[in-house]
Amino acid sequence: SIMLEDLFQSTTSVSLLVAIVGLLVLHLLYSSFSSYNERREPPGPKPLPLLGNLLQVDLKRLDSCLCELSKTYGPVFTVYFGLKKVVVLAGHGTVKQALVNHAEEFGDREVTPIFYDFNQGHGIIFSNGDTWKEMRRFALTTMRDFGMGKRITEGKIIEECHYLIEQFEEYEGKAFNNTQSISYASSNIISAIMFGKRFEYKDPVFQAMVERDHDTIRLTGSASILLYNMFPWLRPFLKNWRDIMKNVEGNKQDLRSLIAELKETLNPEMCRCFVDAFLTRQRDLEESEIKDSLYQDDNLLYSVMNLFAAGTDTTGSTLQWCLLLMAKYPHFQDQVQEELSRVVGSRQIRVEDRKNLPFTDAVIHESQRLANIVPMAIPHKTSRDVTFQGYFIKGGTTVFPLLTSVLYDESEWESPHTFNPSHFLDEDGKFIRRDAFMPFSAGKIA
Repeated sequence: SIMLEDLFQSTTSVSLLVAIVGLLVLHLLYSSFSSYNERREPPGPKPLPLLGNLLQVDLKRLDSCLCELSKTYGPVFTVYFGLKKVVVLAGHGTVKQALVNHAEEFGDREVTPIFYDFNQGHGIIFSNGDTWKEMRRFALTTMRDFGMGKRITEGKIIEECHYLIEQFEEYEGKAFNNTQSISYASSNIISAIMFGKRFEYKDPVFQAMVERDHDTIRLTGSASILLYNMFPWLRPFLKNWRDIMKNVEGNKQDLRSLIAELKETLNPEMCRCFVDAFLTRQRDLEESEIKDSLYQDDNLLYSVMNLFAAGTDTTGSTLQWCLLLMAKYPHFQDQVQEELSRVVGSRQIRVEDRKNLPFTDAVIHESQRLANIVPMAIPHKTSRDVTFQGYFIKGGTTVFPLLTSVLYDESEWESPHTFNPSHFLDEDGKFIRRDAFMPFSAGKIA
């Protein structure tokens, strides 16, 4: 009986402890979920314990769901993805105010679990602090030095256009999938700056790198990876995560080989490309015995990975949308062709012609707007506590700038859901810039 009594007391103690812990957890959950009412934090749909608002959103069309929620809760609202609190910014005025006018407060990058897995805190796109500042500064300066936005880059683009046209002509007017050809052409432009050379479209290493990048971007937007970002413990069970990391490792291996080849033939007095410039800076700092330099091999590798992927996917996707919309709206295609024939004639088009091609310029901008290829900017994070539009947002809070809501903002665009090049033309047919044109984001980390 004494043993039974001891067992009963022990069981009671354990039960009591479990109950206390459970109540504490519930209290913490309730406190975190209800704090926006007490401190006038951004409103939002009522979250469930542990799940948050997951049952109220469709992860496969997240941007559309968040746009709908903004109609109920306003341009600044809160959603919970599991226990993860996110503040969503909707509409041109709100997004611009946050990312441009309050760039410091909303200027940190939110490095989600999958983004950290990509880069381990190195590189340009998925880093913060000193690493991000220095790598971004170096990349911008170096890419300008190697012709980004200058006539030298124009020459590389014109050269690549010839190869792309040759590829198209091989199909002799028959229908074909242009995804690969356009991706290879887009990738070769950034490759010329990164590595000082272009690749043949049939180069198996080049093909594999481009395909891995496309596959990784597709998988990163999948529902399972979005869930992984909310519940990192799911990682061992996710095939998509394993496929992504296989792609990342494959590209790292190929890029290391390309960097090693350039390192063997490096001449600091005659830099050929971005990689050469980085290696030269790295060597100079080593010779100066400067310690703790950010010019390390990992930052070079991941910066090149970031720029190669970004330069391939965004440009390629935009070009495909332009072709699709021209096929869908042949009367606009005819107007573009008429303007090109009248202004340029049979010669090669050049960047300096842009000012004399307002309709063509408008069509390209409208294609980017309607394509909406980056519906949500890469997540931001508040760098410190901030009061924004009357709401308190705690430092370290994840922020989703909803670019879909900017590009389709009914208060900014006359017909936001239709293809309308006149959005970028004035009454005289001259090209006009629109403040609400944010295809990739805005602010200091755009």
